[in-house]
Amino acid sequence: MGVRLIPYGTQALMAEYPTLSDVIAAAAAVRAADFAGVDEVVPGARTVLVQFSGGEPPGLREVLAAENEHMHADGRLIEVPTRYDGPDLAEVAERTAMSIDAVISLHSGTEFVAAFCGFAPGFAYLSGLPAVLQLPRRPSPRTLVPAGSLAMASEFTSVYPTASPGGWHLLGTVTVSMFDLAREPAALIAPGDRVRFVPT
Repeated sequence: MGVRLIPYGTQALMAEYPTLSDVIAAAAAVRAADFAGVDEVVPGARTVLVQFSGGEPPGLREVLAAENEHMHADGRLIEVPTRYDGPDLAEVAERTAMSIDAVISLHSGTEFVAAFCGFAPGFAYLSGLPAVLQLPRRPSPRTLVPAGSLAMASEFTSVYPTASPGGWHLLGTVTVSMFDLAREPAALIAPGDRVRFVPT
């Protein structure tokens, strides 16, 4: 399956991709091209939406449709202080046939990439979770997950920015705010950023 380009009104263009890695590479390529008139690049699980003003920038479609495997996450490296004290940590270790220390070492030793944001303001879907840790969502979601909970499910890890229901496995607690309207920008992590969780 190739790239599918879809006009999204008169001031945006959406590209659909077969894989998440394609999305990350294409979003990085558009940012690197620094097109005049591009207002925002919004990646999703399988799409990249490019919003622009003053008409579609020449060459945008070619960049979106190109083979961009050489492009990698282009954002900042953000280190997030983390207490690995989550209520599901022991269960994750048991289900992956690892020790708790090994789970912590593997998770904290991985550099994740913010693929896209969604679910709630400040909730970044971080890709790069090692295959051995890729467990499905919990069969019964919790009605309330505390803000700051570090979690994982399927191919992603993330932090709940606010208290909310959730079905991911809880590994720990971060000690910084993921979303703060008094901060600029309000979201700590943006698509394209690289993220490491630092045990405290």
